[in-house]
Amino acid sequence: MISSLVKAWKYSFLPALFLFSCQSQDVLEGNVDWDHYQGDPGSNQYSNLDQINTDNADQLQVAWTYRSGDVDSLNRTQIQCNPLIINGTLYGTSPTLKLFALDATNGAEKWVFDPFDGQYDQFGMGVNRGLAYWADGQQTRILFSAGVNIYSVDASTGLPDQAFGEGGAVDLHTGLGEDAQNLYVGSNSPGVVFQDLYVVGTRVSEAMGAAPGYIRAFDIRTGKLVWTFHTIPQPGEYGHDTWPEESWRDMGGANAWSGMSVDHKREMIFVPTGSAAYDFYGGDRHGENLFANCLIALDANTGERIWHFQTVHHDLWDRDLPAPPNLVEVSHDGQTIDAVAQITKSGYVFLFDRETGEPLFPIEEVEAPASDLRGEQAWPIQPVPTKPPRFARGTFSEEDLTQRTPEAHAYVRAIWQSLRKGQEFIPPSEEGTILIPGFDGGGEWGGASVDPEGIMYINASEIPWIIKMIEYSHEGDGYLATTGKNIYGTHCQLCHGADKKGASIYTVPSLEDVKSRLSADEIAQIIQNGRGLMPSFSNLSDEAIRAITAFLFDSKEKVDPETSANLGRAGWKYPYFMSGYVRFYDHEGYPAIDPPWGTLNAIDLNRGEIKWKVTFGSHGEGMEDTGSESYGGPVTTAGGLLMIGASMDEKFRVYNKENGTLIWETDLPAAGYATPATYAVDGKQYVVIACGGGKLGTKSGDTYVAFALP
Repeated sequence: MISSLVKAWKYSFLPALFLFSCQSQDVLEGNVDWDHYQGDPGSNQYSNLDQINTDNADQLQVAWTYRSGDVDSLNRTQIQCNPLIINGTLYGTSPTLKLFALDATNGAEKWVFDPFDGQYDQFGMGVNRGLAYWADGQQTRILFSAGVNIYSVDASTGLPDQAFGEGGAVDLHTGLGEDAQNLYVGSNSPGVVFQDLYVVGTRVSEAMGAAPGYIRAFDIRTGKLVWTFHTIPQPGEYGHDTWPEESWRDMGGANAWSGMSVDHKREMIFVPTGSAAYDFYGGDRHGENLFANCLIALDANTGERIWHFQTVHHDLWDRDLPAPPNLVEVSHDGQTIDAVAQITKSGYVFLFDRETGEPLFPIEEVEAPASDLRGEQAWPIQPVPTKPPRFARGTFSEEDLTQRTPEAHAYVRAIWQSLRKGQEFIPPSEEGTILIPGFDGGGEWGGASVDPEGIMYINASEIPWIIKMIEYSHEGDGYLATTGKNIYGTHCQLCHGADKKGASIYTVPSLEDVKSRLSADEIAQIIQNGRGLMPSFSNLSDEAIRAITAFLFDSKEKVDPETSANLGRAGWKYPYFMSGYVRFYDHEGYPAIDPPWGTLNAIDLNRGEIKWKVTFGSHGEGMEDTGSESYGGPVTTAGGLLMIGASMDEKFRVYNKENGTLIWETDLPAAGYATPATYAVDGKQYVVIACGGGKLGTKSGDTYVAFALP
């Protein structure tokens, strides 16, 4: 949908200069911008501002707040946006993906662009983690994704650029092939600007019927597709032999959902990719599966591969590369080297020479266990860097079981004994396999900050999860609801759970009483189109959707067994499906492992050593010293500070980055599951964070809060 709702322009301002670095103090006297997602083209989340520093950070106070007014009262919305601040104007997004511009000194609203024209409940889906900025003379554009489209919006007026695509929008299905046109495609993380190109990755389904995760470059002036890199190689392309011969025709995933980094001097783009679909069973994709789970260096002009490294072969654990890589300068063997550092969900940091892809520390290929699932061929070796040490625990022994209470210990011990465990890379199993760190890391999309001294700062979650595979039955018993239960299990259960109670991983609502809230037609529309954080499942047939509805409504409708069996076979081609995203908790909802459940880490990339580690966050009242899971990353500054929200206790904290000592903390109106930004206007430094909440059982919010010194 191309139509838009644009509020009246309230304030005028000069167009900003196009910058390759957000840290130039002389850009505009008294102003220092944050004009790239995660701070700069190298994604380092660092600022050379030092007005706020270790001597005065404890005097911070609220400078302004902005409320967008579109929070979901049922606590199902989030804001994950790392905003841009350019020439005194802040650009951000709201819970329903409205793009807005604010006066960065007081939070006064300048304009709002609504890509869904007030119909987010019908057409909106996904979240937005950030924006991209482009300028050429008097032309200034904000590029971002919402729903199935990329939008180009005039930064000075909030109006869509009519020369870009169709009325200011380009469909993200463009260039993916005819077979992908009805498959789910979105883009939570922003693309990157290189000259007049906008290079973008996508979010796709993680189950059967996933679109391919090709990397594409669009002309910012016209919206036309310029180049495509096939992450699932086609015949004649490098890596094609790492898949079954015809996989490229219908295989999906291997997508760059977490963002990218740009080396403008070398004209290179660094792309981290995720796993191939289906995420947890690869019986139809035997081989290493390039370019899934890879860090890829591409020629920014043409999209041609320069080098790559695969961090997981034939991924069965959803070990997507979760954040843009950091483009850093390190001292190594007496030399200063331009390097690229990639964090992972599993808690490793891979460090490479930026030009050649040579590892700066040795990477070993360790033996990995075989799978006993029918048809699966797990890869026999997996890469593990020798340095730095992993920043999150990777195994879960009996000594690690929670001691919170005797009852909690006994409860989790009984479950722990029944699961497969003991080393990394144990494949998914019917008994259940422990995965630590879990599906959400380790490291996550908030990314790492790296300062000019080559010290990386990263928050880590240390929660075990459970992967359990269930054998899929194509047989029908004559009841449509039984067939619907099978289809629900393969397409819906990952998030909504086997018990239909929902899950906190994506703020997923319960479906236990859905028939009292929604009609069958309304459910069908949501499944077909997606809503909020739920993707579209338009690849499902009308009969399959009707069967899911029959299951949710406890229908007693009968169908003949042959129809039921045929419908089941059409709904899922694999012999197994995964039971759902399940955190390993005790009987009272606390993690099954001893604390810390979340940490902050400083890693010396020069030496490959952990510099310091502290517990980060709290799990709730009475659990202040446990640490917690976290979403969103840190920002560090020349003032010696590390600033971060991210934790489930709804606080914003400032640390001494030299030693991890807490300097100051304050309560937020909702949890700040977003990476903050710091900037200066008229010589005054601010730090701002989006407070959207909505994950881990916390309330949703619609507020941006900026802090400054008195």
